[in-house]
Amino acid sequence: MKVSTKILTALVVLVSAATSFADLKIAHVDSKMIFEKYAETTKAQRDYDRQVQKWEQDAQAKQKELLELKERLEKQSLMLSEEKKKELEASFTKKKADYEQFVQQIYGKEGALYQKNQEISDPIIQKIKKTIQDVANQEGYDMVFDRAAGAVVFWKKDNDLTQRVLEILNKENATPAAK
Repeated sequence: MKVSTKILTALVVLVSAATSFADLKIAHVDSKMIFEKYAETTKAQRDYDRQVQKWEQDAQAKQKELLELKERLEKQSLMLSEEKKKELEASFTKKKADYEQFVQQIYGKEGALYQKNQEISDPIIQKIKKTIQDVANQEGYDMVFDRAAGAVVFWKKDNDLTQRVLEILNKENATPAAK
């Protein structure tokens, strides 16, 4: 008799779980598409590219200066006094260390490039997530899957919130003249 009670209890749990899943309203989005087509992302990308270009110019200038000093040292090595030669070698060594430090500070694992990317993209990502949550709440969805994450194998076009989220995000950032 106890075995049948356990089976009955398990059956009741399964039936109630199946009923709960049947009532779930599920949607999906493509966060990659939203990120790429969001007007704020385009503006942020331009700002980021300008900063990267400035860093690249600085790095090239430092590298050019270093190479010129190395050439000078190689060409004039025989004509320079030992004192002047040592002075130029010390200057080269210092400039080389400065250049390597600059490259590390900008392009290193936790460098300025990485930090700038985080500084620019994090607020955009947070805003996209919030807008997805707002749309899902307004439209009564229980869950929203992200197709860009690769977790969704099939989706019904009717439950795709991507365009609605994009419209809301881009509408908020439209200039008064564009409205």
